Amino acid sequence: MVQLIVGKKGKGKTKVLLDQVNAAIKEANGSIVYLDKNTKHMYELNNKIRLIDVSVFPISNADEFVGFICGIISQDHDLEEIYLDSFLTTAKLEGLDVENALTQLEEIGKKFEVRFIISMSLDKEEVPESFQSKISVAL
Repeated sequence: MVQLIVGKKGKGKTKVLLDQVNAAIKEANGSIVYLDKNTKHMYELNNKIRLIDVSVFPISNADEFVGFICGIISQDHDLEEIYLDSFLTTAKLEGLDVENALTQLEEIGKKFEVRFIISMSLDKEEVPESFQSKISVAL
């Protein structure tokens, strides 16, 4: 239930993510949420996609971020997919190990049948071994 788009900063991950989310909303039966560190891409998203600017919420670590995700899921029983742009920034994981947070999202996704599509500013080689098979795009 976790899909990764990886590559260093400036490689075009956000463009790939925006293209995927805008294509997905055409086929979706439920709702789709797009989380980002700001509202910069608001006008590039289909108006049926809910954009959440994570920076306006008091999140200070990855555990709080996962709790924030759970709150979103608990409020929307029709939620199908959550797109996470700038994951390392929004989840407060810059310079930290991402494996625990990704594992938690994987478990949450399975339990609540929500797919997570995540863009991360990491090279493919920097992604934990347990999540290498989840990489869909490496730039």
